[in-house]
Amino acid sequence: MTGARTGSALTAEQQAIKDLVREFAVEEVRPEMAAADETETFPEEVWDGLAELDLTGLTVPEEYGGFGADSTTYAVVNEELAYGGLAVATALSVHCLATSCIAAFGSEAVKEEWLPEMVDGRPVGMFCLSEPEAGSNPAEMSTSASYDPEADEYVLNGQKQWITNGERGGVAVVFAKVDGADDGVTQFLVPADTEGFEVGKKEHKLGLRASDTTGITFDDCRIPAEYRLTEEGRGLSAAFRTLTEGRVGIAAQAVGLAQSALDEAQAYAQDREQFGDPIADIQTIRHKLADMATRIEASRLLVREASRQADAGEDNRIAASMAKYFASETAMDVTNEAVQIHGGYGYTTDFPVERLYRDAKITEIYEGTTEIQKTIIARGLLDS
Repeated sequence: MTGARTGSALTAEQQAIKDLVREFAVEEVRPEMAAADETETFPEEVWDGLAELDLTGLTVPEEYGGFGADSTTYAVVNEELAYGGLAVATALSVHCLATSCIAAFGSEAVKEEWLPEMVDGRPVGMFCLSEPEAGSNPAEMSTSASYDPEADEYVLNGQKQWITNGERGGVAVVFAKVDGADDGVTQFLVPADTEGFEVGKKEHKLGLRASDTTGITFDDCRIPAEYRLTEEGRGLSAAFRTLTEGRVGIAAQAVGLAQSALDEAQAYAQDREQFGDPIADIQTIRHKLADMATRIEASRLLVREASRQADAGEDNRIAASMAKYFASETAMDVTNEAVQIHGGYGYTTDFPVERLYRDAKITEIYEGTTEIQKTIIARGLLDS
């Protein structure tokens, strides 16, 4: 089984992209993931392959050399890349968050300066929102930006945490509070080679080990005023808009990860024999596989609906949270059952399901925890 096909039809172009990325994921991404996980290093040759496929420009408008993908195509690419390796899909999705912010809020000069190079894969983008004391509530961030009128520059000070692509990134979209602005939070573009931009220690994680995650400190980090992306005090609404897009991507990644675990479990169940018969003949195993497949398909449909709403210009915040919540929970449940079907072998590194199980947990945390998604959904039901 290579994955169930949803009734929410793709266009011929979207299906072709899906098939292309699945082939890349299977042939180029998956073979690298075991070693990348063990050594905690990102496979840069895979990133170069993504650039060759124009996927590093996935959300960049065509006039800047990008792919100009709609939300459905973006979700499809994330699902198929995660089928090969979640760390690779995560690195690309964060890069795309950065390019999306620059494309949506940057001046024409800033877009022309940065987007064509980012389409080519370098510099790699970062998205700096969370802080040690402000994760789920970014309005409480303490990173500051002070305007220096004589130099026409902003001076950034503060610390960000959980930054994907932190070691390998070349440009960051940073959220900071500007003195005197209404709610203060403003969005900036900060090149990683700016004086005062300091990369912190690399986090050693339960899963997603091939993805580099660091802190970033800004110590009198000066950037030109033209690198301010949003009006002063308008950055938080921009962040929420971007996070909604990101949540659909993470939900799609959870679907791809879960599909990979299901395919591994099915193949193992059909090959593994007990008492002369494959364990796939045991009703308990068959029921597990049926439950796994059903939850994956339901998750995929939720992702497609959230993407459809975005492509139609509708408010998809509730649909995105539903997709992210349900798909991430599904990824955890499915990978857990995949390990269980493998028995003792599932607990070893000889089979990929143990890595998939470790990787799945992060989908319930980043881009807004499960609890935050439930809060958003409930607010939409009760407070509208």
